[in-house]
Amino acid sequence: MFDDLGYFFVRALTSLPAIIIAMVIHEWAHARTAYALGDPTPKMMGRLTLNPAAHVDLLGLLMLFIVHFGWAKPVQINPYNFSNPRRDDILVSLAGPFSNFAVAFVTLIFMIVLVKMGVPMSEGMQLVFSSIMIININFGIFNLIPIPPLDGYHVLKQILPYELAEKLEGLERYSFLILIIILMTPIISVIFVPMQRFILGIFQGIVGIFL
Repeated sequence: MFDDLGYFFVRALTSLPAIIIAMVIHEWAHARTAYALGDPTPKMMGRLTLNPAAHVDLLGLLMLFIVHFGWAKPVQINPYNFSNPRRDDILVSLAGPFSNFAVAFVTLIFMIVLVKMGVPMSEGMQLVFSSIMIININFGIFNLIPIPPLDGYHVLKQILPYELAEKLEGLERYSFLILIIILMTPIISVIFVPMQRFILGIFQGIVGIFL
């Protein structure tokens, strides 16, 4: 029992930086992209910062540790400020997940460079770097699932014809229930495991060419 408890605390300590980085980068990318596309709302809300206090929701962070499902403070945007609302909303939505993939990729490069330079890495350091990489990949994949209120849903809603998008909005009232069902069934593993391996394979292939 004590071994299990010790393992839990080690995993929690090594995962905490990764979770915070994933949340902060994800929300900052939404805010920065929206601002770059002409919406000043994120700046007025104080979201153009990498300060965790601006992005991390404490309850959402706690839920991530307890049930592996949590959330950050959502970035508020006003699509009427965009020159092309439909296109720009898609870009803002995709910015979050793809920023997580970018963090994972850079982390992989950093780990490989350190190894090639002969820098000694403790087991704790390896766990932290691995957690940053895997959690950011998982964060990106999860947010691309096309169900409300995730980023993939916003992308799907903008791609669909107006009539279908309007019908799709009816799912929003059931969003929390849908997420719970997905998290309590093997569906999430069926999505995550092959996607995680696929993305890691791409990253490793790209890095292998240059390093």
